[in-house]
Amino acid sequence: MKRVLGVLLAIAAGLVMAAQSRVNGQLGREVGDSAFAAVLSFGGGLLILAVLLVSSRRMRFGLGAVVSALRGGELRPWHCLGGVAGALYVLAQSVTVAVVGVALFTVGVVAGQTVSGLFVDKAGIGPAGRKPLSWSRVLGSLLTVAAVGVAIVGRDDVGSAAELWLLVLPVLVGAAVAVQQAINGHVSVAAGSPLTAALVNFSTGFVVLVGAWLISLATRGLPGPMPSNPALYLGGLFGLVFIAVSALVVGWIGVLLLALASVAGQLVGSVLLDAFLPTVAGGITVPTLAGCVVAMLALLIAGMGRQRRGLPRPLKQSDP
Repeated sequence: MKRVLGVLLAIAAGLVMAAQSRVNGQLGREVGDSAFAAVLSFGGGLLILAVLLVSSRRMRFGLGAVVSALRGGELRPWHCLGGVAGALYVLAQSVTVAVVGVALFTVGVVAGQTVSGLFVDKAGIGPAGRKPLSWSRVLGSLLTVAAVGVAIVGRDDVGSAAELWLLVLPVLVGAAVAVQQAINGHVSVAAGSPLTAALVNFSTGFVVLVGAWLISLATRGLPGPMPSNPALYLGGLFGLVFIAVSALVVGWIGVLLLALASVAGQLVGSVLLDAFLPTVAGGITVPTLAGCVVAMLALLIAGMGRQRRGLPRPLKQSDP
């Protein structure tokens, strides 16, 4: 049941990430400063976590537990650097989505995330330990990449050939996100609270993004006027939900299955956004729906490898 719940939560986190990509991409376009938009997004999540830290004894206890784990060697300092990948992800959203669209951005991230997730699990970086490269896990990864490829066919938001180089950034970021999910899981286990892991993640990422924005400020000047639409400032909240859920369930289902489930959620989220908040030309397409079906199939195949393990034996009449 914990494995099934973990997959469902990961799919929900993917839905949230689809919304975050749309919000942060639009915010970056309206303020004309991708780095500043990323600072606003991460800063919003950090502000929420700071308020929760003051009011939550569990979070404060978890923060102390993280410090103790670092001193005792149970956590390594690099376990607390997951926020660097989160910062790069949000920055890539602000830079890339406005140019090539949400679908192409998702293709790049998923291509890096699924391949990286295989090797992260194989190396045992996550708290779930080593996971073998079984045929089901490899095939599930390949099908997920195929799913996002199918989803992109025929969309009107595909950029020109000259813009496709921007996909290199989300590919690299996607690879880093798989590592981020694994090491955030270690922080969550040590803290006993996914929100504490999220606080560590957001604190590190915010420092990185502020540094990037200061460089942008020195070279490009001040950003444009702030948009009046309050929905554009929800990126931090969306990111907080994703990080907390990922840190909670990565120890239940592993990095690769977490990546596959979140990809399925992102595809479903794209369909819902195009249905109820259509901002991309073409709206819902048949290839997008087909991509969602293939992604769900990939999710089922990836989970087949361990499906029969741990099943209880049938009870005999002599059993108590």
